Amino acid sequence: MRIGELARLTGVSTRLLRYYEEQGLLRPARSAAGYREYGEADTVRVRQIRSLLAAGLTTRAIAGLLPCATGPVPVLEACPQLLTTLRGELADLDARIDDLTRSRRVLARYLATAHAPAREHAA
Repeated sequence: MRIGELARLTGVSTRLLRYYEEQGLLRPARSAAGYREYGEADTVRVRQIRSLLAAGLTTRAIAGLLPCATGPVPVLEACPQLLTTLRGELADLDARIDDLTRSRRVLARYLATAHAPAREHAA
């Protein structure tokens, strides 16, 4: 199938599919005319990529995890670096959550102590 059909089947734009290819996440075959050719396995691969992106993983991390992925959900099978990568991504996510929580506290404090502007009385 060509890129347009893969986009239709997966709900992912052709632009994103080309980006996934640039990142090494998809490796389509090429026709004699140079067109990208995808198979059924590529629809599963795109669903795996989307699911892993939804988990907050970067495309770089996903590239390392895809060899461990089976099924469209995906299920991650034990393979080299899997636990190290997932633990690192989880630690990064926890750090971002901590930063956002601190920022939220500061903003809430500013809001709580801010004085409302004096209201102008209509004549």
